[in-house]
Formats: sequence, structure tokens, C-alpha cells
Amino acid sequence: MGAAAIFGCEGTVLSARERDFFREADPWGFILFSRNIDTPAQVAELTDALRGAVGRDAPVLVDQEGGRVQRLRAPHWREWLPPLEQAERAGEDAPRSFWLRSRIMAEELRGLGIDVNCAPTCDVAGLMTHPFLQNRCLGSDPQSVIANARATAEGLLAGGVLPVIKHMPGHGRAIADSHKGLPVVEASAEDLRAQDFVPFAALADLPLGMTAHIRFTALDPDHPATQSPRIVRLIREEIGFSGLLMSDDIGMEALSGGPGTRAAAVIGAGCDLVLHCNGELAEMEEVALAIPAMSAAAEARAQAALDLRSPSEPVDTDALDAELEALLSGGADG
Repeated sequence: MGAAAIFGCEGTVLSARERDFFREADPWGFILFSRNIDTPAQVAELTDALRGAVGRDAPVLVDQEGGRVQRLRAPHWREWLPPLEQAERAGEDAPRSFWLRSRIMAEELRGLGIDVNCAPTCDVAGLMTHPFLQNRCLGSDPQSVIANARATAEGLLAGGVLPVIKHMPGHGRAIADSHKGLPVVEASAEDLRAQDFVPFAALADLPLGMTAHIRFTALDPDHPATQSPRIVRLIREEIGFSGLLMSDDIGMEALSGGPGTRAAAVIGAGCDLVLHCNGELAEMEEVALAIPAMSAAAEARAQAALDLRSPSEPVDTDALDAELEALLSGGADG
């Protein structure tokens, strides 16, 4: 499966230089951002070109959480409520509403050649959770997050799209934005086990996970989770996650050093894959030189995940839309 990496690209059309680089580096998969998205036909052509560059049915990822974080937007695609707002509006019907929402999302994504969604966010929202994350969460207590995240994952899988649970082992206590700096969480290990780890442990059977760029002083005072052998071991052994584990975007300012240094530390900590998102070719070349091919264990986890990309059954999205609207309207009135 080639390099232990997921790469982005620069624009809406794959350049010859990018195609040649991807053919040589052979990353496990690709990720799309708003800069890569124009029309449905264009996105479908781009996903075909990315797979053509590596000569296989490589996974193509996107962040389509809803609310602020959704790369596919109107007028071509549906606009979704922020997850926490939907959970509050739907009330006791929230899990069903999230299944409907993610099943519709999956239908939109698979039609474009996108088969992995970087969702659900399984972090527990708190009063101090940074605004960049708070309304992306699925609830403010572990059990609500578990129910809504499980429904989201099942809806995506029913539509042939792989979910990615994030941000392991829990981002909800962070009061800083990891895009701009390294959040430091000083909660005790006991408090983390009682709340933050709980949703991830309950969803540990899912195929793909993403780490958090957070330093937990009680777990590893020296390294962010993404680059901490101690925390990656905790994710595997204590939380029990046996799926394919990728880093969050190594371009975020929570990490230090150049792209190659960051990438090597991610793999050295025990993550299976480096996620590099900005599409800058020189940086991707540096990453590719700094990391090995996927390990045999990572390849086995990757194949197990990809085997779940089953074709979806035909579905009446208008009926699903109508049911979702009724649930959200009822939640708003109740």
C-alpha cells in the first residue's frame, strides 16, 4: 500500500507534477478540502484522477461533519446543522437524527468518489471547550456522545463510507485551538478515564481513528498525544482501539519542527498513518522521505477497514430528508 501517509492536493485539478509525485510516493490515501471542490462533476473527476495516479482504489477522505466543518456546501450539497445544535434540537430522537443525517451524507459522498468521512467527533463538550471544537461535538456527556456517534458511524457505513472517530484519546478539555498552538490538559488520569476515554472505548470496534494534538500532563508531560508512544499504547491497550490510527493534520501549529520531523515522530510514536493536508508539494516530498512504507500490522488494519467499503443499497433520500426534518422540528417544539 506504499507510504504511511494521506496527502492533499493543491487545487481542483490534479497537476502533472502532483500525479508524478503520487505515483512515486504511493500514499495510502488522499484528503480533499474546500480548495479542491467546485462542482459535482469536477470532484468526481478529481477523485478518479487521484486513484489513477496510484493505480488502485485508494480511499479519499473529507471532513464533512456539518456546521462550520463541512467541505461540501450549497448550492450543490446540503447544509447541515452543527452537530451539538442538532443533538440539542432533536432531544431524545438525536441518535435517529444522526443516522438519517449520516446516511444522506454518505449518499452524497459516494456519488463523488469520496469513501471516508472524518467523523464522528467523539470528544465530550464542556463549558470550557474551545469554540473551534465545541459545537462540533455530539453531546456534553459520554453517553450522549456514544449514542450519537454510534448512529453517525452506522449511517455512514450503511452508505458505504468509512467513519473516522476523533480526536483520540479526547479533545474536549482543551481550551486552546490546536490549529494555532499546543493545548495542554492538566486533568488527572482518573478524570480522563471517567469521561474523555469513555466514548472512544465504546466505539473502539470502528475501523479508523484520529489522534489529538494535545499534551496531557498526567499521561505524557513531554509529548502531544499524536507523537507520544505512551499515549498511542494507551489508545491501543486501555481504550482498546484496534483499527487504523492516523494523526490529525501535521500542518497544525500544535506540533513543532519541519514536516519531515513531525511525520517521523508520528510514525515513531506508533500511529499507522501521517495526515498531511495543505497540498504543498515540497512539504509532501519531505514527508515522503521521512517515513517508511506502511508496516505489515498497519497494512492488515488498513485492509480490514477498506473491506467495509461495501456498495450502498438504494435509498430514498427525499424520505430520509423528510423524516430528519420532522425530528428536528419536533425537537425544536418540544
